[in-house]
Amino acid sequence: MLYTLIVFLPLIGAALAGLFGRVLGVSGSHVVTTGLVTMSALLSWVAFWFVAIQGNAEVVELFPWIESGALEAMWSIRVDQLTAVMLVVVNTVAALVHWYSIGYMHDDPHQPRFFAYLSLFTFAMLTLVTADNFVQMFFGWEGVGLCSYLLIGFWYHKPSANAAAIKAFIVNRVGDFGFALGICAVFFVFQNVEFEPVFEAVPRFVGTEIEFLGGHFDTLTVITILLFIGAMGKSAQIGLHTWLPDAMEGPTPVSALIHAATMVTAGVFMVARLSPMFEYSEFTLALVTFVGALTAIMAATIGMVQNDIKRVVAYSTCSQLGYMFFACGVSAYQAGIFHLFTHAFFKALLFLGAGSVIHAFSGEQDMRKMGGVWRMIPLTYALMWIGSLALAGIPLFAGFYSKDVVLEAAWGAHSAVGELAFVLGILAALLTAFYSWRLLFMTFHGHSRASHEVLHHVHESPPVMTVPLVVLAIGAVFAGMLFAPMFVGEDHGFWGESIFVLASHTALEEAHHVPLWVKLSPTVVSVLGIATAWWMYIARPDLPGRLAAQHAELYRFFLNKWYFDELYDVLFVRPARAIGSFFWKKGDEATIDGFGPNGVASRVLDLARRATQLQTGYVYHYAFVMLIGVVAFVTWYLLVVGM
Repeated sequence: MLYTLIVFLPLIGAALAGLFGRVLGVSGSHVVTTGLVTMSALLSWVAFWFVAIQGNAEVVELFPWIESGALEAMWSIRVDQLTAVMLVVVNTVAALVHWYSIGYMHDDPHQPRFFAYLSLFTFAMLTLVTADNFVQMFFGWEGVGLCSYLLIGFWYHKPSANAAAIKAFIVNRVGDFGFALGICAVFFVFQNVEFEPVFEAVPRFVGTEIEFLGGHFDTLTVITILLFIGAMGKSAQIGLHTWLPDAMEGPTPVSALIHAATMVTAGVFMVARLSPMFEYSEFTLALVTFVGALTAIMAATIGMVQNDIKRVVAYSTCSQLGYMFFACGVSAYQAGIFHLFTHAFFKALLFLGAGSVIHAFSGEQDMRKMGGVWRMIPLTYALMWIGSLALAGIPLFAGFYSKDVVLEAAWGAHSAVGELAFVLGILAALLTAFYSWRLLFMTFHGHSRASHEVLHHVHESPPVMTVPLVVLAIGAVFAGMLFAPMFVGEDHGFWGESIFVLASHTALEEAHHVPLWVKLSPTVVSVLGIATAWWMYIARPDLPGRLAAQHAELYRFFLNKWYFDELYDVLFVRPARAIGSFFWKKGDEATIDGFGPNGVASRVLDLARRATQLQTGYVYHYAFVMLIGVVAFVTWYLLVVGM
């Protein structure tokens, strides 16, 4: 009953606010949705104690869901240590976002609909993380995709929001197509979609081959790569990441919910959940590591030149997801989930803190139009400092514990791709510290660049917005030191059977015995990044402009996000538009309509037009026509009848 309530309470709130929002009103919708999600969050901590601390993992079967031939899928709630951690992350952040949204969205006329979407999104994510089979996971997977479309495009009167929602939906469909193919391949090979039977059968298929795309490839490699493509789309890895920064068009609470703890972490969770499959494909693990490392450095380089405060934090999310993936790629799944856990607190804090800044600046998001307000909004300023310290991995803050163990595990893997991930991760850590303090200095310090009217209205956010920030700040400070021994300590018994690692994959064990310089490197580069940001934006504010001018090509490359959007526009968008235009103009209008309804209608109009020309209104014209008719009739009679 406990686990059922955790999953379905947000759905009840979404249904009530969505269907009866006009009856409940704004306040009633707040109470129903926020109250039920908060209750689900509190119960999640209870479940964490029962399952993760006391080790009482279980699967609750609710009802048969799909029965079609050999395909059978129960709707079950699987609650083990991995699920318990995700329940805490998802529901805690979702509850705080709901509370925060009461203040942030107080002027919006469509609040019942917004809160219904938030609760529905939470339910879809809970369905995903509690799934006991691939089909149920896919249901939640597509559910969060649908809800992200609705939330990103919530302000549908803005063309940019509509475009961003469509882009997120389409790019995710690319990844989801790979995920769907992977699930089909699982059923084709294993004749089952339930996790346990599939995991038990995996060792029997090591070294076997499957026919795919006209060739023969390793069975488990094909399946895991297809599944990983789904993770790349949902978790915004390089190549399928272009939707994430545009998703900032949605309200700020949406950004916090999607990009901190829920949708974008679904891919990381999926790889960890399917570790019994990924562990048997060295090629896929190397691919996961490489993609994650490349994403970490790519997003960090873009984030350090962005000027929109939310986009900086969004690219930071993309970069941190890269860390999580390359941790999973070196078989340190525990470290990847630990970083997911801590990241949820400090990244939600940064997103909601950015929302508080935007609220103070009357909707302004461009950091170039901010500055000089740290005394005017001191609480937001202090909380943003805490989030940035955690993100940069400064000792004693949450990010220090999780990011460091990820980098140490990459080094401890003692593989070429692991060493590459370590090097790129260290460089990304340097850039992370730099752009975090660039954001702080441009937003709060220096001379104010806002108009007098905007400055006049700068004020601290109400308690309904700041209290959730304080709660998240507590997590950003203490989540690392409290849970590090449990999640990534030398005794890995905490995770039970929820994560599987082959005995030959010892990266996490080796992480505890790396050289001192490996342990110190992340902190050293973080301090260096902070010092560089201070030098460039406080001591010598003329430097950024001069450097951008001196290295104009590199600056434009980063500012234009490695030109991924432009490349995709040339490769996919324009050809698709040209093909669509051809079939529209030549196929639909010219051929189908031309010879079909439009053509027939045109001929009828032509005949009618010609017939009307006979009706002139002059008697002598009619007499002349009658005479012609008589002559024709007589001629016919003489030629045919007379003969």
